[in-house]
Amino acid sequence: MTEVANGVNVQALLDARDALKSAPEAAQFTWRASAKWQGGVHSSVNIQSFFGLGQEQSHKAEWGFEADHPEVFAATDDGVTPIEFLLVGLASCLTAGVASVAQNRGIQLRSVTSTVEGHHDIRGILGADSDVRNGFNDIKVTFNIDADASREDIEALVAQSQKRSAVFDALTNPTDVTVEVA
Repeated sequence: MTEVANGVNVQALLDARDALKSAPEAAQFTWRASAKWQGGVHSSVNIQSFFGLGQEQSHKAEWGFEADHPEVFAATDDGVTPIEFLLVGLASCLTAGVASVAQNRGIQLRSVTSTVEGHHDIRGILGADSDVRNGFNDIKVTFNIDADASREDIEALVAQSQKRSAVFDALTNPTDVTVEVA
């Protein structure tokens, strides 16, 4: 069998899966993001710590993101729109999943690109039409994958990635969201 080098440590993932079967409380993670208003509709968002494996954890660095709206919305365009962050999350989660599944199945990848498009009628968020929802009407993900595999095997990689994607699940299944003022 040819050695596959997609950069994913599948054995560590499988070992973690097995360990968490006997310690499900350690599998309970809390991810966090903190946003600070900068003016207008511009916010700076930071991510540093999270809870998992039974204790507080930290990323190796604090990660920062800028969120704003484009000038066509009379804003300053100092970052991507908040709804575009959903597309970023979906694209990165599904793409990472393809790499992980390919590594596990012994499929060598040469390249993987995903394009995610969300169709959005903004009359809802502007209050112009109360019958129009505020979020995306639909989202389309298109993969271009060059790999040592048949089309059927590549389609199976994508299907398994979709099945295991936390972001895909959060977008396609209802998730309880609580908003409160401290």
